[in-house]
Amino acid sequence: MTNPRSPATRPRKGGGARLVHDALKAEILTLALPPGATLDETALAERFGLSRSPVREALVRLSSEGLVMMLSNRSSLVAPLDLANFPRYTEGLDVLQRVTARLAARNRKPADLDAMRAAAAAFDAAALREEDLAMSAGNRDFHMAVAAAGGNPWLTRAYGQMLDEGRRMLHMHFAYLRASAEDRLLDREHWDMIDAVAAQDVAAADRLAHAHTRQFHDRFMRFLQARYEQDCAFDMPPAAV
Repeated sequence: MTNPRSPATRPRKGGGARLVHDALKAEILTLALPPGATLDETALAERFGLSRSPVREALVRLSSEGLVMMLSNRSSLVAPLDLANFPRYTEGLDVLQRVTARLAARNRKPADLDAMRAAAAAFDAAALREEDLAMSAGNRDFHMAVAAAGGNPWLTRAYGQMLDEGRRMLHMHFAYLRASAEDRLLDREHWDMIDAVAAQDVAAADRLAHAHTRQFHDRFMRFLQARYEQDCAFDMPPAAV
């Protein structure tokens, strides 16, 4: 393992907080750091070979992204996943996804369409490589490109926060989607949304955005059901002769 204290790997001045942020974010999103895990600043400073100041800065940034909870006693935890309120989460996501798609169809410029196509292609490439972290990043980049095309920074900011909070749920069921015969990770949904935005078809953009949210909701609910059945399965003893 590379020694983070060595001169060759020590981050440039001011880059320590980014290094810690990016490493911890990847571990949180992929559930290597599970919900509720303790994030000890002293242990993290030792791990990265840094002082506690950049570690604290990284945790503050992760907290603003909804991935870390900073408690009053200066300790921190990986934010829990509130699966009980998943329907309320998708309800809010649906509203923001639809309104940003509608605004994009109304206000988009040629450069906005280029950004959407680049993000959609990056997502597809990551899906073919089965790289979950790159897939969730590409998915976020695509939807943020749609939101940016709408031209409302307040909605874009709120939408970005909801997407960040949902990325762990994407990672929880990526493997299920790959194994499921009924679902494909690589499909036309992003490209259909681009076509509607390019045509400035507000109604179609709205409809496709809603269908996209509904598909995420339904796929995740199927994932939870599959996990429940798997976890509760028993190896039955052989029948008595």
